[in-house]
Amino acid sequence: MKVVVIISANAEWRVVKELYPNLEIQHSPYGEFANLTFDFRPLTLFHGGWGKISAAATAQYVIDYFQPDLLINLGTCGGFAGRIETGTIMLVERTLVYDIIEQMGDGAEAIEHYATDIDLSWLDNGRLTVDDGQSSIVRGLLVSADRDIVVEDIPMLIEKYDAVAADWESGAIAWVAKRNHTRLLILRGVTDLVGGDGGEAYGKIEIFHERTKTVMRELFRQLPEWLEKINGSPVFGGIKSQG
Repeated sequence: MKVVVIISANAEWRVVKELYPNLEIQHSPYGEFANLTFDFRPLTLFHGGWGKISAAATAQYVIDYFQPDLLINLGTCGGFAGRIETGTIMLVERTLVYDIIEQMGDGAEAIEHYATDIDLSWLDNGRLTVDDGQSSIVRGLLVSADRDIVVEDIPMLIEKYDAVAADWESGAIAWVAKRNHTRLLILRGVTDLVGGDGGEAYGKIEIFHERTKTVMRELFRQLPEWLEKINGSPVFGGIKSQG
């Protein structure tokens, strides 16, 4: 089974290289990548870059070049204060790109066009949490935009979509993966909260960088158990494309 892990943001990728300093870095037209034997399993780690453009381009490149049986995206997200806590890991079941402004037609239709439901029914018969008692995991929607969370957008995102957190890349990765019939697992950890008083990391990027280290270390700590669930899936040993 061929597994590729996409790491989006530059800060996230730096942590990966700190965690695994002996990686033999290779280069693609889009970003660095390296092979890693992880918990006795071969993985390819790929730096996908930040934002929807890089996310879509690198997802398609990875699918074409590596032809993975499973694509995993590990990274960070921002949470809405009062709706989720820092350190929570989001297991993403649906993505939605919300920064689409349509003034000649139906804006809701345009947003729905890029919304993606992620099929996780294959994952260990649907048991979608880790069981070590150390992690807080929330399943659900993650909204994406090419922008950090704007305070004025939060009421709309809650009212329209019942959203709890947002990132820059998940919506693009999920959309591309689904159109290529490639199985996908997205896990994102909340580094910082945004509320009526603004963002706790806004103007204080060192907070984001420090918490990114915590989140990425936690995601890689959990990764063996997620991979074990994949091993327990009925399709392990011959993963078939979803479609």
